Amino acid sequence: MRLLLFLLCCPLFLFSQNFSKEEINRWSRQADDVTIMRDNYGVPHIYGKTDADAVFGLLYAQCEDDFKRVEMNYIEKLGRTAEVKGESAIYDDLLLKMIIDSSDAIRDYRNAPAWLKTLCIAFADGINFYLYKHPGVKPALLKRFQPWYPLLWTDGSIGAIKTADLTVNDLKNLYGEANAGPLTFEPKVDEEILTGSNGFAFAPSITENNHSILYINPHVTFYFRPEVHMVSEEGLNVYGAVTWGQFFIYQGFNEHCGWMHTSSYVDATDTYIEKINPAGKGFTYTYNNAERPVQIRKITVRYSTLMGVQSKTVNAMFTHHGPIMAKRNGQYLSLRADNRIMNGLIQCWQRTKATNIAEFKKTLDLLGNISNNTVYADADGNIGYWHGNRIPERDPKLDWTKAVDGSTSATEWKGLHNVNETVHLINPPNGWLQNCNSTPFTVAGANSPKRADYPAYMAPDGENFRGVNAVRVLASEKKYTIDKVIKAGYDPTLSAFEVLVPALIKTFEKNVKYSDSLYAYLIGPVSVLKYWDYKSNENSIATTLAIEWGQKLLPAIFRTKVVDDEEDDQVNRAKQFASAATAKELLDPLLLTVADLEKKFGRWQVPWGKINRFQRISSDIDSKFDDTKPSIPVGFASSTWGQLPSYSSRPFPGTVKRYGNDGNSFICAVEFGPKIKAKSLLAGGESGDPASPHFFDQSEMYSKGKFKDVYFYKEDVQMHTEKGYHPGEE
Repeated sequence: MRLLLFLLCCPLFLFSQNFSKEEINRWSRQADDVTIMRDNYGVPHIYGKTDADAVFGLLYAQCEDDFKRVEMNYIEKLGRTAEVKGESAIYDDLLLKMIIDSSDAIRDYRNAPAWLKTLCIAFADGINFYLYKHPGVKPALLKRFQPWYPLLWTDGSIGAIKTADLTVNDLKNLYGEANAGPLTFEPKVDEEILTGSNGFAFAPSITENNHSILYINPHVTFYFRPEVHMVSEEGLNVYGAVTWGQFFIYQGFNEHCGWMHTSSYVDATDTYIEKINPAGKGFTYTYNNAERPVQIRKITVRYSTLMGVQSKTVNAMFTHHGPIMAKRNGQYLSLRADNRIMNGLIQCWQRTKATNIAEFKKTLDLLGNISNNTVYADADGNIGYWHGNRIPERDPKLDWTKAVDGSTSATEWKGLHNVNETVHLINPPNGWLQNCNSTPFTVAGANSPKRADYPAYMAPDGENFRGVNAVRVLASEKKYTIDKVIKAGYDPTLSAFEVLVPALIKTFEKNVKYSDSLYAYLIGPVSVLKYWDYKSNENSIATTLAIEWGQKLLPAIFRTKVVDDEEDDQVNRAKQFASAATAKELLDPLLLTVADLEKKFGRWQVPWGKINRFQRISSDIDSKFDDTKPSIPVGFASSTWGQLPSYSSRPFPGTVKRYGNDGNSFICAVEFGPKIKAKSLLAGGESGDPASPHFFDQSEMYSKGKFKDVYFYKEDVQMHTEKGYHPGEE
């Protein structure tokens, strides 16, 4: 009975986690040196005595806002998703375990410089202190975070994992059960393809106040990154977007400079054709006319079932190139890639403290950025662009877009290109730079680098319609302000339809006569599209018609072969399709579009804002949507069609309307000068808690592209503080 009374009277946290008294005391002391100030939008401004204090406070604040997203990012990188989601994720986990080895992360942590190790410890301590202070929070899997976790994921990009063209289905075909049967991978083409980010930089020569301006515009899954501010007495003062669970600001700015990353198609990974031969009880592979043993690593993946947690063990094969991940046409394919690297984490932190372009270049010299381009601007008036960063040097005579012969040393990497050898541009005479996940050879219009000066593997990126639109829009203004930069970034032109719609009009007018029955069905929609200005807005019927019709064209566009020595990219494929498409290929999809709209909404004359909606009704990582619940109209559309302010939407199970789930997330325009001036916007809100006033408080602003002021200096933060506290006191 006494034991029962003792248990009932004891605080719940004594039994919630296995944390020692020494740890708790240490965390509490560090928390006293950290202050979190939440502004009127819930943005956390973290102040610490040391950089480690700022990291501790940042991770604590992230957990307050959305612990399950913090946890899930590390569950994934540990290759343990199937323990949460079940058997369907087994091969996703196998892929992660084959390309990211936890033992490598642990080794890097042990060998890390003292300052980095201190930050990693602060990362784990901030999360663990949150769990200690919130015993009601039930982790899905990770009850204690380890300081080596940041070395699993050294890049803040949503697309940081690089596997060339090798897929989870390739793994299942190679390592799955014998009766699994062949699987094929085809991209979904009936929905808009989600694409990348925009970064713009403006030199003082074309700005009204003679200060450089940076525009930060990542396009990612909504709620993938929150907005934060970190300050320490060791010289840290950085603002921007942080990926859940990471301790560095990924896209942002400090008092001296700013950086925006766009995902890159630079060829930084390769697949090798391995000649595998049976040898006794194992296998060998041929290399330089000799036989080497294939390494076998037993990789166990655990997965949840109704009967409890089960496990599957795979004898994964490796050569010196890397894991063997596929067998296609009788050929074994291995992957060579750097999917985590300690220098990447060092680079991500050190750039947040760079004070000028020379220091920023030193961070690039680390060659740790494995998946991104960089757009840069600074208070000294410099703007710059670097296409990729960690790029292997190879034999340029080989076609590295395909698997190469792995049996010879002639196909080995020959080291890494230094930064000055990569495609880059500093301070072009036109005064602006742009990248929209597109070719670097239009980054500054006519002043861009030249393709002939670089090996093909260094910049395989093609042009896209966002890039076309950005070059046109940015060249139209000579006196940029923050507001004019935002206006340019929110240009609503859907440039893809400048190619596709004229082909439709021409085909209709040439092939459909007044006496044809088809004429009566299509003359209305065709007329609406004919007099459209190619700009989307809430009230535009043409936008609805164009996007619903365009989605039905995508399979044919993807199948189109580009001829006449043109680059095989999004723009040229669309142009080639538009010039060669038959009347049936253009008109039948429009007829189907009209029928679909009439079936769903009773008429085809549907304004875009009526069906294109913004809604947040759930804290689930996989968003939920419901036509019967409130939502907000959005006039923007997907970057697939060339629009700069991307808003990718589609119907979801149980819905007729389209709901956004990807696109503009954290958006920011910052002007450098004697003092920082900046405006920002976040999709929905800062908090993942539906009960928080900051769960969806930026929704109306987001739907209209109306930005809020950034509070960068402490006096401004104090004037707009909603709540100030030490971690653990809230």
